[in-house]
Amino acid sequence: MAAGRLLLLDTASLYFRAYFGVPDSVKAPDGTPVNAVRGLLDMIARLVTDRRPTRLVACWDDDWRPQFRVDAIPSYKAHRVAQERPGTTGVEEVPDTLSPQVPVIVEALAALGIARVGAPGFEADDVIGTLVARETARPAGERAAVDVVTGDRDLFQLVDDEVPVRVLYTIKGIKDLLVVDQALLAEKYAVPTGRAYADMATLRGDASDGLPGVAGIGEKTAAALIHRYGSLEGVLAARDSGDAGLTPTQRRRLTEAADYLAVAPTVVRVAADAPVADADDRLPATPADPEALVALAERWGLSSSVRRVVEALSAVA
Repeated sequence: MAAGRLLLLDTASLYFRAYFGVPDSVKAPDGTPVNAVRGLLDMIARLVTDRRPTRLVACWDDDWRPQFRVDAIPSYKAHRVAQERPGTTGVEEVPDTLSPQVPVIVEALAALGIARVGAPGFEADDVIGTLVARETARPAGERAAVDVVTGDRDLFQLVDDEVPVRVLYTIKGIKDLLVVDQALLAEKYAVPTGRAYADMATLRGDASDGLPGVAGIGEKTAAALIHRYGSLEGVLAARDSGDAGLTPTQRRRLTEAADYLAVAPTVVRVAADAPVADADDRLPATPADPEALVALAERWGLSSSVRRVVEALSAVA
């Protein structure tokens, strides 16, 4: 029996979706857009009400484009860089009216008492991967069921029916989430596990993240190779041994991509050991700072959304 439910939010993924999903006519009394803030708060209220977690973490991008990934594959997210700064891998291109809303989101989460957790030099994906690994390491009777809420398919690699870990994918919105478990991975991607999904994604590549993949090997071929050889390591062993199960063209393409394949797993696979600090992730029954929350709601015109979150938390906690 699982010990409650842990809800992990890929926060930036959700507030970007909120920004584009809620009209920019939603503004504070001073005219500042607050559509992303309102949308995210409404998402949290809906998720808490529908999923009834006992623990909740808003996972944060302390570094949206970590140096270790750029060192491995310089094209990683390069197309999303708005500007370079000395000593950094670049600043992410973010809409002008979204950037000022992020500090408001930080303040709102703090006032509500919702744990917000990042890790220096790592993405929110890595925070999520590390928290999943920590939960998986608990004895079975103490282990919570884990739901990861994201619009990023990269996190499908964490799906594990045994823990269980599911991904609640926002392709259809918060009201109608796509629940990704191993059965769905098998049905939609022809891979049996989250780890196999990561191996398939490494071969396939991902243009949205600047990952080239292996030329000429698309999703279906990648999945077929993982099915035949069990893992990316098995595919590469078959390449190197001259296994007859690979066509000459496949072997050539895998050989030509040897440099990419040597480093790509480091980029594609989320970290399981990021330096994530311990945090009190219990679902807050009451706001941590009621006065700050009231002031924030009034200043930014968010009273209705704040009320919905507070009511949802108190009903479930």
